[in-house]
Amino acid sequence: MAALINTFAAIKLSNAGNTQFRTRPFLSPLPTISITRRRLTIRAADTETNEVKAQAPEKAPAKDGSSINQLLGIKGAAQETNKWKIRLQLTKPVTWPPLIWGVVCGAAASGNFHWTPEDVAKAIVCMIMSGPCLTGYTQTLNDWYDREIDAINEPYRPIPSGAISENEVITQIWVLLLAGLGLAALLDVWAGHKFPTLFYLALGGSFISYIYSAPPLKLKQNGWIGNFALGSSYIALPWWAGQALFGTLTPDVIVLTLLYSIAGLGIAIVNDFKSVEGDRAMGLQSLPVAFGIDTAKWICVGAIDITQLSIAGYLLGAGKPYYALALVGLILPQVYFQFQYLLKDPVKYDVKYQDAGDWPNPDALQEACSTLGAKFAGIIAEGNVV
Repeated sequence: MAALINTFAAIKLSNAGNTQFRTRPFLSPLPTISITRRRLTIRAADTETNEVKAQAPEKAPAKDGSSINQLLGIKGAAQETNKWKIRLQLTKPVTWPPLIWGVVCGAAASGNFHWTPEDVAKAIVCMIMSGPCLTGYTQTLNDWYDREIDAINEPYRPIPSGAISENEVITQIWVLLLAGLGLAALLDVWAGHKFPTLFYLALGGSFISYIYSAPPLKLKQNGWIGNFALGSSYIALPWWAGQALFGTLTPDVIVLTLLYSIAGLGIAIVNDFKSVEGDRAMGLQSLPVAFGIDTAKWICVGAIDITQLSIAGYLLGAGKPYYALALVGLILPQVYFQFQYLLKDPVKYDVKYQDAGDWPNPDALQEACSTLGAKFAGIIAEGNVV
């Protein structure tokens, strides 16, 4: 975390009301920031392209923007001036449900969750820690370090458009991080832990979030490592938190959830299709950039479906045919939506595939398949089958 503190401490703040972002000719291997009294200029990393310029417009096209998309924090959002709505947009609430369900799965797998007011309250606090706080921290941090790319791909987003100042963004990052760590420490005390398991899980997850987005490591530069780190954070970490809150983490459950996180790798690739142009310009080796869109879309659905079908086979081999059939039943609709949208044109239909405002919601269904399948496997691993 010292690197995080030094990074933020080194940033000088310009006039908050007049901040503008734009890309300039690539001059150095790492982003260089120069600040004047009225303008923040970002020089991005050297790439194969000669020059990329994008001046962020003051407003997103009003006719194309959606208020629902703005509140959910997804592509196609309407331009907003209300700072609290902008802050919410940066946390991307659409990404919270998988973490919240992950906590539920971990609590169920522990075998010690009961529908008492105290246990329900613990679970809700753990969900707030995992979703709004730490996922919100992760998403805001990622948007901060992706501001050059967003200036190319989506220049109307809050940070590159100047709708929110850099000082306000950095403050939000710190508030969400400290709130998440504070809730984790509170849960450790509440659960009577002698060793602060939840606090260290939260700290470790926050560190992964930082090195995923920030230089010099910036894991997202490598499609395989970055996407697996993201996928495991969405599937394994919240489950571990839920199970540690109500029970004990065991090695077999840790290994099983990490293997299941391969499905999360595929889920993470979906987010890369919308950023192909900016990733290519900035030299980021996302899988759609490295392998091409046509190959990447098959890697994406293969990682999701093969992992889930493997878990279904595991359940069948463990003598639980009904669980296996239930998981296959959940996989079939997701396969339909993959052929309907993702495999047809992942760049054009990525929002259609993910948009939580649409129903049926294939992305939410996909996430439900992942977490429910993991839950079934976890219950068997723990021997808590009712």
